[in-house]
Amino acid sequence: MKIHMRNHTFLLLLAITASIDPTSAQNSTAYVPAEKIFLNCGAFKGNQLSQDGLSWEGDVGSVYAPSIQETVSATPSYQDPSIPTIPYMTARIFQTPYTYSFPVTPGLMFVRLHFYPSNFTDLKFVASDSFFSVSVGPYTLLNNFSALLTAQAMSFDYISKEFSVNISSSILNLTFTPSSSNKNAFAFVNGIEIVSMPQIFGNFNNFSKIPLIGSMNDITATQYIAFETTEKTAFETVARLNVGGQTVSAIDDSGLYREWDDDSIYIYGAAVGVTYPKDPNVTIKYPNTIPEYIAPRFVYGTARSMGPNASVNLNYNLTWIVTVDTGFFYLIRLHFSEIAYPITQINMRVFDVFINNQTAINAFDVIREGGFGVPIYRDIIMLIPNIRASSQQDIWIALHPNISSKPANYDAELNGIEIFKLNDSTGNLAGPNPPPLPQTTVDLSKVLPKNSKKGHWSTAIAGGVVGGAVAIALVFLAVLFALKKKVLQTCVSSPSNQSRLFSLSESKSATKDFSESLVIGVGGFGKVYRGEIDGGSTSVAIKRGSRLSNQGAHEFRTEIDMLSKLRHRHLVSLVGYCDENYEMILVYYYMANGTLRDHSTRPKIRRSCGDSALRSASDPLEGSTISTRVRSQVSSIAMLRLRTSSWTINGLQRSLILDFPRRHQSWIAHM
Repeated sequence: MKIHMRNHTFLLLLAITASIDPTSAQNSTAYVPAEKIFLNCGAFKGNQLSQDGLSWEGDVGSVYAPSIQETVSATPSYQDPSIPTIPYMTARIFQTPYTYSFPVTPGLMFVRLHFYPSNFTDLKFVASDSFFSVSVGPYTLLNNFSALLTAQAMSFDYISKEFSVNISSSILNLTFTPSSSNKNAFAFVNGIEIVSMPQIFGNFNNFSKIPLIGSMNDITATQYIAFETTEKTAFETVARLNVGGQTVSAIDDSGLYREWDDDSIYIYGAAVGVTYPKDPNVTIKYPNTIPEYIAPRFVYGTARSMGPNASVNLNYNLTWIVTVDTGFFYLIRLHFSEIAYPITQINMRVFDVFINNQTAINAFDVIREGGFGVPIYRDIIMLIPNIRASSQQDIWIALHPNISSKPANYDAELNGIEIFKLNDSTGNLAGPNPPPLPQTTVDLSKVLPKNSKKGHWSTAIAGGVVGGAVAIALVFLAVLFALKKKVLQTCVSSPSNQSRLFSLSESKSATKDFSESLVIGVGGFGKVYRGEIDGGSTSVAIKRGSRLSNQGAHEFRTEIDMLSKLRHRHLVSLVGYCDENYEMILVYYYMANGTLRDHSTRPKIRRSCGDSALRSASDPLEGSTISTRVRSQVSSIAMLRLRTSSWTINGLQRSLILDFPRRHQSWIAHM
């Protein structure tokens, strides 16, 4: 049958034609690609090893980069020492369309593009001006793409994009085209990977149909469809997660040079379950029907489960959230393997899998489907229709014990997650840029003009919209200036130097050199890591400012100064900071139970700790009845942000303010 959705037409057929013989995979190890090209753009000819052991070739004088005289070889104006030198410390810049040409054997190819959005060549090329498109043959990979906006939205310093395309000729042409909407627009790329690949999207499970989640006809019941990729099908990798384990580097993948990210930052709320490796006595045994390159042993060798407490497990879902573009179909692949005792027999662990509140897999028993120590996977097709105002939407993947099966253990487990975007009927894979981050400064001259008179305000108010905006601004200012007289009187005041000054080496030691496995959140300021200080006796949350963050040194200093002065039971205490080597690092006491948003504002999938969330939410509002002077002022400051993610929950289910509205920090600090 065919599925039609505006710009989409997908042929969903009975079987998938695989380009390999699945039965040959039983004793295989890593896949050996016919093409394996790693191009270090902007670098001189010759090979250099990246920190993960890959050999990258410079594009100057390369056969892949003809006629580069009209392009610019550039280096970032600032070279962050924490960013890998290869391929991110050189770039190729294009002011007009340019095409790299790669001789290849026809077939499926991974195309990976690496970007470090910095200002280049003494500010001649500014990152904020870079908007461009990228195409391969009939496929549009990126359109009006801004690496800067994308990296800022993700709170990453550098990013990569991975695509899977089918090349029918002996030449892969990769074209970069600056956008025409900006006269200063330019395209750039730091690194390009071209790696031939087998048919990993094959139906190795031999299922005639797989679940379809989402519908154009408002059908909420799960449908089952036959699905086939064709030579016109292309994919973008949205997420590839090693569930329960650390990041798997490209060199440790099973021959396809994929990176598998740590899953912890995608988990919803504080209910993260437990992680565990395979038992030492367990050997991962791939079945005859599944080739080893589907996912490496590292992925099937770690897992995350809900935990040993059945009563707890029955009252929550183990959930991952991944944000995707609307208007596309997605292939969701979930990897499973029972790898630890005592789960060795059928009906010892049975669970359901929900995708955005729809049942995707019912009563799933990994042992029944595969066996002990045997890798298996399940595919799900999901439609994210373009019917909302937002250009992006969350995919929720949730696991919950299946009670009706009466298993020996009320639990669920998962080893890996992959999410792929499918191209539309025009060959497009490109989504919109994320919106720019909100500005963190306010022009006070526009809020309170000098020498303004009452008559001027009356005229503005009579003017309608402008007057309304000014009136709202005045309300905020009135609150702030009222706080000026009271905040420091009602909160315990202490000198700014009460905060501890950490060295950069201490910060690195506390976070295992800012290990990605310890990331517990991201925001406009940067990444947040869980760490330990003082010999492991104190757990802390460490916010490391991103070089791309628009919250700069002034706001960093203001937060240190302000949180050093304010002490209250509804404020997360600032332990200290680090500003060595131009770093912007803030160290707070770690709050183990997540944010108030996690307990209140996210959709409730099954059951939630609603009562405790409400109790936590009411804490900052106690200022109107108890200890009015202290609590009301602290609440007023935080309420200006109107973000439940600014409140964290401590072990006593008490809410505390994690951070202040940055646009108001400079005003509060001088009260």
